[in-house]
Amino acid sequence: MWQRQILKLSLWAALFLFWTLYSGLDNIALGEENMVLNKQMTIKQLRDHLTMLTHIIGERSVKRPDNLEKTAAYIQDQLEDFGLAVQQQPYRYKDMQVSNVVAMLQQSGNPAAHYVLGAHYDSVAGTVGADDNASAVAVLLETARIMQAGVAGDGGSLDITFVAFTLEEPPVFGTPYMGSRVYADRAKKESVSIDGMICLEMVGYTCFEPDCQHYPFPLQFLGYPKEGTFIGIVGNVNSLGLTRRLRKSFQHNPNLPVVSLTVPLNGWIMPAVRLSDHASFWSKGYRAVMLTDSAFYRNPHYHLPSDTMQTLDFSYMAELVQSLVGFFRSMQ
Repeated sequence: MWQRQILKLSLWAALFLFWTLYSGLDNIALGEENMVLNKQMTIKQLRDHLTMLTHIIGERSVKRPDNLEKTAAYIQDQLEDFGLAVQQQPYRYKDMQVSNVVAMLQQSGNPAAHYVLGAHYDSVAGTVGADDNASAVAVLLETARIMQAGVAGDGGSLDITFVAFTLEEPPVFGTPYMGSRVYADRAKKESVSIDGMICLEMVGYTCFEPDCQHYPFPLQFLGYPKEGTFIGIVGNVNSLGLTRRLRKSFQHNPNLPVVSLTVPLNGWIMPAVRLSDHASFWSKGYRAVMLTDSAFYRNPHYHLPSDTMQTLDFSYMAELVQSLVGFFRSMQ
């Protein structure tokens, strides 16, 4: 029994060491290198996507396969309207067919790097899932629109695959039928080179009251912000370089503070950091990070019917689009 307690203490000590070495709050502007977006246009686009996903379509769970189909079709239509080549990646779950939606932005025949930007589009049964995870789908679509619009003039050499994953939520979470698992498995089998996967998971909620932001143990003792206005970057040790590149790039946007966290043991020591699609890529050895508003550590509407678009901060989401576009442009 005492050996088990020593092992637990050793693991927590190792985790604390990684946190103190590799984590931190970074909210200092380092310059004006990022392009400045039309923020009002971005906010309008984000609102339009949220209206479609949460009001017109609504619940997007396994109990509503018709709405899953409508959502996949909407995402595909949007990406095609931007001028991207899009395909669906279908597979069977029980008695229904579901699909990931995949679009490729190719800027040269010899790309300098290949990144995947992904977000799941399903919701928990009984909710319209505005923050979880329509906010992320909207940010993905707006980032894709802006990146595609800039291709003609910048002569970049970066490939970006935009993926809207199906079936991340329970009861499918943690099974081989998660959309991200299907995608990552096929990518590994086909030896697809991915320099970094960026998972968008709940990216639309902010809170400004003192102590409204919470953390898993022992982060609450490490001086992290007490208000929920930052975007979090969560990576494993294998993804440390990706985490650092994102953090450095995001620092150029003074309007979006960023907090980063690197966890050992692929996050198994803290299961809460594995609760999204990036973990599917960690399991296959790919470098991947999660961008998040911290989910239930900040948002009281998590997995509840009250998770509606009226609770979201669209200015915050637009700043994340700005930071993502700046990152991708810095990698070209």
